[in-house]
This record gives sequence, structure tokens and C-alpha cells, in this order.
Amino acid sequence: MRFGKHLLVTAVAIPSLFAFATLAGAQQQASPLKVTQIKDNIYWAQGGVGSNDGIIVGTTGVIVVDTKTTPDSEKEVIAEIAKITPKAVNTAIITHSDGDHVNGLAAFPAGLTIIAQENCKKEMEASASSRNPAPQDRLPTKTYNKTDKLTIDGIHIRLYHWAPGHTSGDTVIYLPDQKIVFGGDLLVTNRPDTVIHMEKNGSAAGWIKNAKGMIGLDADTYLTGHGDMMTKADVQKKLDLIQEKYNKIKTMVAQGKSLDEVKQAMGETDAPAPNGTRFPSFTEVAYKELTKKS
Repeated sequence: MRFGKHLLVTAVAIPSLFAFATLAGAQQQASPLKVTQIKDNIYWAQGGVGSNDGIIVGTTGVIVVDTKTTPDSEKEVIAEIAKITPKAVNTAIITHSDGDHVNGLAAFPAGLTIIAQENCKKEMEASASSRNPAPQDRLPTKTYNKTDKLTIDGIHIRLYHWAPGHTSGDTVIYLPDQKIVFGGDLLVTNRPDTVIHMEKNGSAAGWIKNAKGMIGLDADTYLTGHGDMMTKADVQKKLDLIQEKYNKIKTMVAQGKSLDEVKQAMGETDAPAPNGTRFPSFTEVAYKELTKKS
């Protein structure tokens, strides 16, 4: 597969837990912004502070996917969009409510159409009293439940929410004409497994359901929330790894093993995170889900 020219430039959450979940995004270090042309009118922005951003150029305007951690970092993306097209950003699609994906919405003028899964909006509203709130004047203006079929500015878009995964309000964005999927933080390459936000009612079993859904789409390019792009084979490999891990945990739960015993068997320790923020491991999340069911 060939890519275009690289442009290099410098359930309602509990507010206190929401602050913890979004603090990690705020602590990320800035890196040089890199904008890659993926296919024709589809671009992808990596670097800056926070999430990877999608850029979709329509007939009269631009759609962005996610918006980084800070308005200043998102303004860098806006400046790069201006180098690609004179068209203005008129729509944002948000993959989930974490601050490193939504707080950059404040960089855009009022009147922006903001699309998200309905639980994502609830989580953004719930963050209002937290230390790192989503911009309350830039909440989603259009929401959906399980799936939505849209044509925006000549672009055919499918939105999917198969189950709570990374959070309770994840959205997978599929462009059928271009065979591209934006997976948000359901797909990351900066860690071997995945982060599940229990405080936002995310689910290990739900992540597996989402991964299977994404693999079932007629796509060849999968764009991640953090890290590098993936192929369908990459997503399948990640699903296989996490499914195997989940099955091992499920077997040990059935045997009556304690969490400490399961973590020891999986080779996990409780070493502190380098940035001071530690999320529950996939093993911890899956164990709590499985013991709750048993």
C-alpha cells in the first residue's frame, strides 16, 4: 500500500475518577506533529499532545476525528489543515470521552457539529466538576446508540458502538469507500494489550467484541488512537493475543484462583507507572468482570 507525502511540522463517570482517567492525557509530552496522507482526501495527524487525529476533506468542509489534549495542540493541526485545503473544519467525530481526545475541541469556533456515542456525551458532561473537564460549551450536538449511517459533505461514514470497551461510549468510524477504520483507543500500538477504563464502565469482554467487529469490516487500513497505523492482520494478531489472555484468566477464575495468583501466573507486578498514573491492568479488569459474573 502506498501513502502520500509526509508533512513534518513542529455510564456516567464519577468526577474524581474521571479526573484520574483524563490526567494521563494531560501529562503526555509533546512530540513533533506529523501529518500523513493516507488515501486521496484522508489524512492522519500524529504527535503534538494527545490523540492521533483524523482529517477528512469533504466537498465544502473538513471533518476531524478527535482533537488532542489542548486547544494549542489542536491549533497546530488546524494550521496543517490550512496547508492541505482552504476549507474550514465544520464537523468533529469523537471516538470517546478521554481528555486527550476531546479537550482540543475548545480550539474550534462555536457552531461546530460534534458527533459521538450517547454515553460519550454523558461522560463529557460528568467531567464538568473534575480537575480536567471536557469543554462544556463543546459537547456533542449529535449522538447515536449502536450504529449510524451518515453522508457528510459527500463522505460516506458508518459509526459503530458494538459494546463498552475502552470506555462505555466508544465509537468506531468506518469509511467504506476508502476501506479505512478509525479505532480510537480501542486500537493502540504503544502497549501490547489495551487500557480499559473501569471508572467509565469499560469492559474487557466488550473490547474483544469491538475488535471482532472491526475485523469484520471491509477495511485494509486501521488508524489507532495512539501509536502507528495497523493492517487487518495486525488487528487480528492483537485480538488473538488479548483473547488468549482473557481465556487464561477465565480458566483460572473457574479454578478459584485469587487475583494475586492470577497476576503472578500472568507475570504481572504492581510496579509504579513512570508518569505517576497507574491504570488497572487488563488482567485486573478481566478478573473483576469474570468474578462478578461467576
